[in-house]
Amino acid sequence: MLLELFLTFAKIGVTTFGGGYAMIPIMQKEFVNNKNWISTEEMTEMIAIAESTPGSLSVNAATFIGRRARGFAGAFFSTLGVILPSFLIILVLSHFLNIFQDNIFLRYAFFGLRAGVLALVIRALFIMAKQAPRNALSYCLIIGAFVTEVIFEVNTIIVIIACALISLGIMLITSKTKKEK
Repeated sequence: MLLELFLTFAKIGVTTFGGGYAMIPIMQKEFVNNKNWISTEEMTEMIAIAESTPGSLSVNAATFIGRRARGFAGAFFSTLGVILPSFLIILVLSHFLNIFQDNIFLRYAFFGLRAGVLALVIRALFIMAKQAPRNALSYCLIIGAFVTEVIFEVNTIIVIIACALISLGIMLITSKTKKEK
């Protein structure tokens, strides 16, 4: 199982360009659909937890899944699996990038990579949107978080914590009023 965790995350790490958000559709397919390691709801929760804790989404997700599957050793090998390919690729590319930095073909290749990564990020958005609760509170939090991030450029961590606290506060208020009735 430890080797399977390592190889699964290494495959994700080596085939996904664009960081954690671009990895979400691949992780969804691999963990939920192919391996049945977690449910769709747990995937959504994992993304929320991984995004709201320090570190990259991919590393946090690997640690989360690995720990759930095989404890500390699972977390270690999953995290190593997702980090190692990027580390090795960057190590090799950094050597050659200075040599080819003015190459027009390389510039166009990176332009195409950015377009592909954007498509993966948008797909991840749609996957997460399907899992989001459909109620007034959710819509208000989504719009409020977006406006706060984009227009006011408030730190992402503050926005995530504020959304969690607002949601928790509303839940506590509504449960208290239900008990009083």
